Amino acid sequence: MSDSQHTHIPKAEHDHSHKLQPVQKHEHGGHGDSCCSAKVAAPSLIKLSETPTAGARLSSFRIDAMDCPTEQTLIQNKLGKLAGVQQLEFNLINRVLGVTHDLPSTAPIIEAIKSLGMVAEPLEQGVEAPAPAPEKKPWWPLALSGVGALAAEVIHFTNAAPNWVVAIIALVSILSGGLSTYKKGWIALKNLSLNINALMSIAVTGAILIGQWPEAAMVMFLFTVAELIEAKSLDRARNAISGLMQMTPEQATVQQADGRWVEQDVNTIELGARVRVRPGERIGLDGEVVSGSSTIDQAPITGESLPVEKTLGDKVFAGTINQAGSLEFAVTAAANNSTLARIIHAVEQAQGARAPTQRFVDSFSKIYTPAVFILALAVAVIPPLFMGAAWFDWIYRALVLLVVACPCALVISIPVTIVSGLAAAARKGILVKGGVYLEGGYKLDYLALDKTGTITHGKPVQTDYLSLDPTADELAPAIAAALAGRSDHPVSLAIANAAVDKQSAPLVVDNFEALAGRGVRGDINGQTYHLGNHRLVEELRLCSPALEEKLFALEKQGKSVVLLLDKSGPLALFAVADTVKDSSREAIQQLHELGIKTLMLTGDNVHTAQAIAAQVGIDEAKGDLLPTDKLQAIEALYAQGHHVGMVGDGINDAPALARAEIGFAMAAAGTDTAIETADVALMDDDLRKIPAFIRLSRQTSSILKQNIALALVIKAIFLGVTFAGIATMWMAVFADMGVSLLVVFNGLRLLRK
Repeated sequence: MSDSQHTHIPKAEHDHSHKLQPVQKHEHGGHGDSCCSAKVAAPSLIKLSETPTAGARLSSFRIDAMDCPTEQTLIQNKLGKLAGVQQLEFNLINRVLGVTHDLPSTAPIIEAIKSLGMVAEPLEQGVEAPAPAPEKKPWWPLALSGVGALAAEVIHFTNAAPNWVVAIIALVSILSGGLSTYKKGWIALKNLSLNINALMSIAVTGAILIGQWPEAAMVMFLFTVAELIEAKSLDRARNAISGLMQMTPEQATVQQADGRWVEQDVNTIELGARVRVRPGERIGLDGEVVSGSSTIDQAPITGESLPVEKTLGDKVFAGTINQAGSLEFAVTAAANNSTLARIIHAVEQAQGARAPTQRFVDSFSKIYTPAVFILALAVAVIPPLFMGAAWFDWIYRALVLLVVACPCALVISIPVTIVSGLAAAARKGILVKGGVYLEGGYKLDYLALDKTGTITHGKPVQTDYLSLDPTADELAPAIAAALAGRSDHPVSLAIANAAVDKQSAPLVVDNFEALAGRGVRGDINGQTYHLGNHRLVEELRLCSPALEEKLFALEKQGKSVVLLLDKSGPLALFAVADTVKDSSREAIQQLHELGIKTLMLTGDNVHTAQAIAAQVGIDEAKGDLLPTDKLQAIEALYAQGHHVGMVGDGINDAPALARAEIGFAMAAAGTDTAIETADVALMDDDLRKIPAFIRLSRQTSSILKQNIALALVIKAIFLGVTFAGIATMWMAVFADMGVSLLVVFNGLRLLRK
């Protein structure tokens, strides 16, 4: 048949290399350096060899100090030089490192990580690492650092004590507030890595060497405060996603073998178990209702604003809230494989699919930081050596340059915006599989749409039956129902359902075969029958002018026509009609308001396609399409220079979904393949979520550009002030902190409801 079967081809078949970026788990927020704390989009899977050797094994380690990509880079560089290590996988949210290796023991790995100042705790195979507890640091060292820095500045300014007293007070301030920065900076320098900790350590040490003790203390204190504020600000973006994990209750009421109802940990509940949910309770597992009826708030999963009626046979999802009545359901998925669990996993991975802007900033930073360091050396040395300038003045300017040129704001601007956008989309029931799609959505100017299940409800009913062969009048409905019952296509199901009350026992079908985009065939009582659309009749060369006239009359009404045929010709005709969703009309209107043209691609006949398109206001409709035809239609739009998205829900849409810049999967709630393979999965069947996604994408793109411009322009202005000799080191820290907070708060605007 044509439009809708819930299977997707793997995304590895995509034509766009940007869709094949390695992914990373969501990063846990710690109190590391500011820019590394935010940079959540480094790749998680590092292949050090093409293919693992036959004897390779995976060992996992918990590393509490591995809380940002700064540590990841150090570990990657260190273990990359260790013979026998073939692949590294970083999970920064749980601070877990996976190492594929062929070493006789893990001792060399543990020692290598120990040399970086970190402790690697081996994890048992198959045992999931617990989520790291929030790190609680005592407040008094930072307070002591602040008091000391301020005291050193005041005493130095008023000459209230000798210089050695100022130096001691400043040193206490630096050590109490910046010891962690020094440790990280020293490890980075030992491993030939220039990060923010290394730059700040060099700047503060340089200030000490030229006798600027009060300024060194104030710089270290302000830097520590800055990273603390940034970490707290970024927690809001992280918590917007990690809060999903707290939607599922820890326990559920389960029926025991003896009939008793007992509270039980959801992680121990088996498939098929019967669970009871009282009014007001949150549902703990995915399941299917076996008793009772109620209304359920599904907003946490699908983003639907109104509660949904649930009764016998309906699906329920973990994390949703039972409102009115009492329900009992049979568990259909384990706690770690529920729809909510898969959403959380998908969002964690999404932050690793780096957006184009993120990749640009990553590449830029790799060149920018060493370049700034070399420039600072030149500023410190060239004027005194070749221009007779004062050493003190130009060394001081070089140190200010190191502080102000730190790429924190530039690096921090991208991931905080992407994370905020992903979280905002998830709140609306839109699951975006990476920053690359969130950022790229603003380019779309053409949207192709499947019909059945996308624009229409996908639950058509049989409206017409016409016997074409009097000798088969009695058997035709039963034969058609038997063949249709073997297919999951909505048109087939409509024919099968229409015959339910008319036959007692279904006929046995042998040698059944689905004919993609055309219909099905099978043997009944030794006779081969076909059940399919107009295209199939043409292929079998069993069409006639009289039959064409009948088909044309029904198709003009927007009905899908299916024919039952044997080797001699058509036996019966069935007409099926689908109804358009109210949300489809509104969605198409919103897309047009956004300047996006629309195209319907369907396997149904041209007349039906045009009738449905006219009802909802779609610009153009193409019918009688095979999966390859849909793909060619997408290719044709590309050839015209368009940026194309594709919306669908079935195997016939898969090639077109794969070829489109962004593939949108409809009604992904509870569907494994949709969540796992779609670029953007709509957690219910509301087409209005696509214009909402495009608006969010445009806002995200705008904020990304704003943040990059803010970071670069403010840095450039302050660099000019630095060369003019006006800026001081603590002013540089304020400027760096200010622009960093500015881009963070600008990115967090996406989280506003």
